[in-house]
Amino acid sequence: MRGHTAHLLATVLMVVSLGAAQRPTNSESVNTRSNEVAVTPGKTTRTKPYQIGTASWYGSYFQGRATASGEPYDMYDLTAAHPTLPLGSWVRVTNLRNGRAVVVRINDRGPIVPGRIIDLSFNTARVLHFDSKGLQRVRLDVVNNRVKTAQPQMMAALQY
Repeated sequence: MRGHTAHLLATVLMVVSLGAAQRPTNSESVNTRSNEVAVTPGKTTRTKPYQIGTASWYGSYFQGRATASGEPYDMYDLTAAHPTLPLGSWVRVTNLRNGRAVVVRINDRGPIVPGRIIDLSFNTARVLHFDSKGLQRVRLDVVNNRVKTAQPQMMAALQY
């Protein structure tokens, strides 16, 4: 019983600590550009995109392997690998071919192929409708911290 209580307490503490914002470590890049969306009633002003370029996706070959954040890769999560954004960042990825968009969490480093700006999980590519192609031109927008508190299921359903 005591071990079960300790395990439950450790799990609760871990969940609570995930909500705390942390500064990037020395090995993580800090983006000084602000790409937040200014929201006022009736008006939305967008800033320039963080990046526009080619995205790829990775799937079953990496399933279960450790990501740069230390968590196991799950090809069905809405996650991505980016070379410089701090781990834990939230990014809206928009497929420029069809306009579909989804918000993902950066939990890994990559891509290692020159000319690509982001590697998406299989499920993210599926939501954006380019899982059968492998590569797609996308727009990346860093998402305001307040948006990430919404439920992940709601974030997957958002269309921009």
